[in-house]
Amino acid sequence: MAYWLFKSEPFKWSWQMQKDQGEAGEEWDGVRNYQARNNMRAMEIGDLGFFYHSNKGKEVVGIVAVSALAHPDSTTDDERWECVDIKAVADMPEPVTLADVKANEKLADMALVTSMRLSVQPVKKDEWLEVCRMGGLSDPPTNG
Repeated sequence: MAYWLFKSEPFKWSWQMQKDQGEAGEEWDGVRNYQARNNMRAMEIGDLGFFYHSNKGKEVVGIVAVSALAHPDSTTDDERWECVDIKAVADMPEPVTLADVKANEKLADMALVTSMRLSVQPVKKDEWLEVCRMGGLSDPPTNG
């Protein structure tokens, strides 16, 4: 099992919109970057991820779980593009801003800092736990 970060512009797909999908979740479509696509191909059902508002807000606002393995992206006929489905798991009690992440020495190597443009990123377990701590999750969900 692994941890991830999913970036979305809140005016296109917000955390509230994700939560409104309930248990059904939603296809994480529209990704047109090979590295981000390959990250989704590596995901397993139950992997956890941060839901990050990019552009406006620039903050981790929630936690999601992968609910369907990589499959063809329904928004294109181009067979190169795949996506996973994700569902909302929990709100982040206190959103964790990009500035907060950058200011934390423990997160200096986090992809959010080093690969800021990548829309689907891996997160190391120690980074996961630190961001959860920063966000006020005293008992963060983990992948075992």
